[in-house]
Amino acid sequence: MNVFDVPEHLLHSCRESPERMEWLGTLRGIITDLASRWSLTLEPPFERDVSCAWVAPGLRGDLPVVLKIGMPHMEAEDEIAGLRFWDGDPTVRLLEADALVGAMLLERCVPGSSLRELPESEQDSIIAKLLRRLWSKRADAAPFRPLHALVSYWSDATLARANDWPDPALVHDGLALMQQLALDNDHPTVPLATDLHAGNILRAQRASWLVIDPKPFLGDPAFDATQHLLNCRERLIGNPDQLVGHFCNLLDVDPMRVRLWLFARAASEPRGRWAPASMSLARLLRPS
Repeated sequence: MNVFDVPEHLLHSCRESPERMEWLGTLRGIITDLASRWSLTLEPPFERDVSCAWVAPGLRGDLPVVLKIGMPHMEAEDEIAGLRFWDGDPTVRLLEADALVGAMLLERCVPGSSLRELPESEQDSIIAKLLRRLWSKRADAAPFRPLHALVSYWSDATLARANDWPDPALVHDGLALMQQLALDNDHPTVPLATDLHAGNILRAQRASWLVIDPKPFLGDPAFDATQHLLNCRERLIGNPDQLVGHFCNLLDVDPMRVRLWLFARAASEPRGRWAPASMSLARLLRPS
């Protein structure tokens, strides 16, 4: 693999829209320009878990860095703003940015191994501590979109694939509940990462663990509990009450509200294919 190669998962994501394919056609020129402008020596891009951005390690002089260039992606539009807002606590630091091309020069985590190397049961407390630190920042100072903007975007994407739904009643129930939860103001409003799971938490020297890839919105903290839980599929299916209760106790959030969000996401979140496993999880979590 050479510096300008495009990882397969990113290429697959770009094929989903003409806008992204157009962006892909400009990527080589963007990389060349940024490498010159920011005095970078780049290595080949990362391949694992990279589907929405071109991401490569490199050096700026003697400083280890990461260059990230995001494809057009609604969920990640405020990533640069988020990294500035959290300012390295507990995220990676943003060293340079070019919002016009979605480019970020980031602090490189060393050694950079992900939290996935630990058992899920050990991940729980680490992720909970990081989420609480993310939420502790003042929401009224955060320049982010409301969570219902993300939910509306997902709902539109799901409705556009109505012919693919394996269980229309279940999907409709999930969509209705997700909209209801997102618009419900009877809960705290905090700065959300929205996609915090073990793969987006890396070992570092400045801190034991740092968050990468925030997709910030403002809204219900119970929503932010769901991504890690959805990534713990076997434990969630095996005993949802126990796992949700345990994780919510670490976070000090309402387990019933988290469970409602889990059902809504499992039932109606847009996806490339409507796998039976997602529908089975939604039925398991469906409110009685």
